[in-house]
Amino acid sequence: MTSEEKKAFLLLKCIIFNFHGIDEDEQAILDEAASRLDASTELQWANEFLAEDYYSAFDRAQEFLDPIMKDFDKAKRLDYLSQVWDANNLKGYISEMEATAMIRLAQSWEIESELIDMIKNK
Repeated sequence: MTSEEKKAFLLLKCIIFNFHGIDEDEQAILDEAASRLDASTELQWANEFLAEDYYSAFDRAQEFLDPIMKDFDKAKRLDYLSQVWDANNLKGYISEMEATAMIRLAQSWEIESELIDMIKNK
């Protein structure tokens, strides 16, 4: 995974996890992902991106992610969202707002039906 891919993936995780304000479990999941990917710099970048303006963070993240994700094939886009979905499940729940945000991103990335099928099969 390139540094740009790590940034995109960790920004995606951060933006979904921060929908309700990040808690200790979510931070631990993010820290583990960054460690596994050797991406502590990219995680710091993603956190700074969100901190610039928390209220517009989702829209800004989507604007940043859209061109990157559209360069990936559908399978890779779906894999990124699937990994975020699974990471959310590690904390024990996925809120309606988090699920809606992921579906909204999937719609923008033209993989909405694939994401919904994946969710149904989990």
